[in-house]
Parts: sequence; structure tokens; C-alpha cells
Amino acid sequence: MNVKIDTKEKFTVITPISPLLNDNLAAEIVALSQNCLQSPTKNVILNFENIKALEINAAVTLVALQNNFYEHSASFVFCHFNNDIEAGFEQAELLEIINYTPTESEAWDIVQMEEIERELLDDEHPLFPEHKDED
Repeated sequence: MNVKIDTKEKFTVITPISPLLNDNLAAEIVALSQNCLQSPTKNVILNFENIKALEINAAVTLVALQNNFYEHSASFVFCHFNNDIEAGFEQAELLEIINYTPTESEAWDIVQMEEIERELLDDEHPLFPEHKDED
């Protein structure tokens, strides 16, 4: 396994150990993340603190994974990009469509805010039930 996994109450932090994000590592992250998506702790933070370089195809794979999470009402946040990683996502025109933060702590905050938003917008449990006038 080329990643470290840390499960918290509301999210799982996946931290790749390898310095290169390639297709194989991206596939491993996808598999682990899909498992998280099926669990009660379905939100994921992908911590790039050890990643020094990336292959564009792997970045595209992870952006598609993030989109899948949001389609399933779950959060997926990237964090700890170094300048080269940020430049790689920017060059691939992916930086503006991903959810990323400079630190893991800020990623935690985003996950928690998105959880609150989902709870407030959940149609199954409206904050203000509809009142029907009975005449």
C-alpha cells in the first residue's frame, strides 16, 4: 500500500507516501476512496504533502473522482499542494475546478461546512415543515 489512511469522525484522510502521483497510485486512491464512499464516513481529504510530481492522467483521474463524490453528496478535498503540483493542475486546466486548500486543517473545515450545508438542504428533513391550512 502506497498510502497512509487516517479515519476521523466525519472524513477519511488519504495521504500518498510516494513522491510521484502516477496512474497506479491514482487507481489505488480511487479504489480506497470508493470504499469510503460506501461507508458511513464517506468524505475524503486527499493530502498531497508527500507528492512532489504528478502525471497529468493521474490528476484527471482524481478530478473525476472528486466529481463522483459530489454527485453522491459527499466531500472530496485536496490539500497540501506544493508549487509544482499546483502548476501541474493549472497547466492541465484543472486547478479551478477542484476543491483544494493549503492545509489539512482548512480541508477539515471545508468538509465540516459542506456537511452542514447538506444537512440544511436535505429535502427529507426540512427545517420548516410545510403547514397546510385545513378549512
